[in-house]
Amino acid sequence: MRLYGLIGYPLGHSFSARFFAEKFSSEQIDDCAYRNFPIPDINQLPRLLHDHPDLRGFNVTIPYKELIRPYLYEIDPEADAIGAVNCVRIHDGRLQGYNTDVYGFRASLLNLLGPARPDALVLGTGGASKAVRFVLDGLGIRHQTISRTAGTGKIAYTELTPEIAAAHPLIINTTPLGTFPDTGGCPALPYAALTPSHFLFDLVYNPPLTEFLRRGQAQGAAIMNGYDMLVGQAIRSWEIWQETGR
Repeated sequence: MRLYGLIGYPLGHSFSARFFAEKFSSEQIDDCAYRNFPIPDINQLPRLLHDHPDLRGFNVTIPYKELIRPYLYEIDPEADAIGAVNCVRIHDGRLQGYNTDVYGFRASLLNLLGPARPDALVLGTGGASKAVRFVLDGLGIRHQTISRTAGTGKIAYTELTPEIAAAHPLIINTTPLGTFPDTGGCPALPYAALTPSHFLFDLVYNPPLTEFLRRGQAQGAAIMNGYDMLVGQAIRSWEIWQETGR
């Protein structure tokens, strides 16, 4: 049995195991399984690998997309440039890191925007934010990062005025705010400044309509959650795990 999985903490919100179970069933892939591995500390990864010698690859989610790096034998150049890894392939006992978030996010974002390339606000500074900003740079979309504290290249939520929100029609939430079970949470934005010309993209996919998206929708904004991105990155991860000779 070939085993694949997901590491992160917590994982109660994740749809990945269900996605792959349905994929394996529909495609009659009988020799594979996908499991969630909720590890509260990245230092537990070596023990996990030791205990599951049949593990061929795994996805990486919050909070380990950056912390996984010291455990990798090699890293794909794109993932290296991004500074975050969400997909690991195990080949000859060695861990190879990739970023498939970029693949999933780019496709989903283009479906949301169509030909538009509006200035963007990126909420959050973690590993997912790095992948998002990499895609925005590639598409020529100017962007401003928003964080809990101000610093080089970023401003704080307390500095986010209605004028700034109005001048950045694309707003992307890369934080876990609003994720099940804490579905009441949402980024601290001046939502009244949003208009039907805005696009809101939430990387959260559980629940499908987060409070962030609901408030944007109430202002007439176009919205998209992270489910299509999840599917896109999962498909790309599967392709990487099936490659040979790397």
